Amino acid sequence: MLDTAGVATLFADEMKTHHGKLRGKAADSQAVQHALRQAAHEITEQYEAQRKAAHALLNTWHSKANPAFEHDTGKFGRDLKVTAQASTHGAKVVSEVTDALAGRHQATGKLIDEFVAKARKIIDAGYVLARNGSPAALLMAIGDVADLAGKYLKESGGHLKNARAEMEEAARKLRALQKDLNHDGVADPGGTHRAKPGDHRKHEQHKKHEAHKKHKQQHGKTHASHSKKVDKILDHARHNLGYHEGPNNRNKWGPTGQPWCAYFATSMWRSAGVDIPKYGFTGDVYKWGQRHHLAYDRGALAHNARPGDTILFGDGPSWGHSQHIGIIEKVEGSKITTIEGNANDQVERLTYTLPRDLHKFYGGVHPK
Repeated sequence: MLDTAGVATLFADEMKTHHGKLRGKAADSQAVQHALRQAAHEITEQYEAQRKAAHALLNTWHSKANPAFEHDTGKFGRDLKVTAQASTHGAKVVSEVTDALAGRHQATGKLIDEFVAKARKIIDAGYVLARNGSPAALLMAIGDVADLAGKYLKESGGHLKNARAEMEEAARKLRALQKDLNHDGVADPGGTHRAKPGDHRKHEQHKKHEAHKKHKQQHGKTHASHSKKVDKILDHARHNLGYHEGPNNRNKWGPTGQPWCAYFATSMWRSAGVDIPKYGFTGDVYKWGQRHHLAYDRGALAHNARPGDTILFGDGPSWGHSQHIGIIEKVEGSKITTIEGNANDQVERLTYTLPRDLHKFYGGVHPK
């Protein structure tokens, strides 16, 4: 008797590799998350103990040194609190990527089970036909299973690829958080320095000036740097109009065998200087926009859509609901013109009319 389940499982070996890698990444993330939470807890306890000890000492000791000591101990207490908050924030960042990795690990496990079940049915049917006088039927069944494996492998590979992008994004956030600590004397004692009189006031004035300048740029009639970035996005996208994919979804922005509309859109953004990972799944672009406060939903699309934005097709950013992505080239009244990768297997310009076509989209994202 042919072990059809065993034969079907052989085709799933590479998917199992993807599954195992995702399990390892999720476990590593959970360990980091636990360490950061533990650090935050211990630093908070240290902060409370330091605050109580300083308060008790000040209540029993009266001298001219009191104000200076009170100032120094207060500053150290604030430093401890900043570091504890940073550790908590870091744990939250790692928690987000841990949840994402766990979800992808679970999804690849389901893919393997689903593939093996379908493949076994195909091989069983071929085996029955072969025993009834059609020996070629079994070979044809094996060929069908190989084709099926290619489709499932593409999807499991996409999970692994997107997991890497999510981990890169988490690493970028953690590096930014490390900079925000600004050598607070706790996380980096070697970097402490005494501020000169007036430095804090100058720093606050500089921050206000920069904030005012940024506000003018964002709300004024023109924004030179933003316009240049959008121009670059659209120039690169237009340059690729008419590009047609090769066999098995072969393209120049993402891996062969995978849908490439998101790879195209994020590649156009990256080529113009937008700091975004090269995503393969369209929903990840919208989630990136949400994290950076750049995303808007279907209800705000008519008001917020502008050239250079990505526009998302489907019902939402989750798996199975986010279907496609394009780059907005023009917004003229109720018409939105896009440049889309993997539209009819090529880079194509398409036009949509609102509100007639609004149901096709679930939102958009501004470039950062």
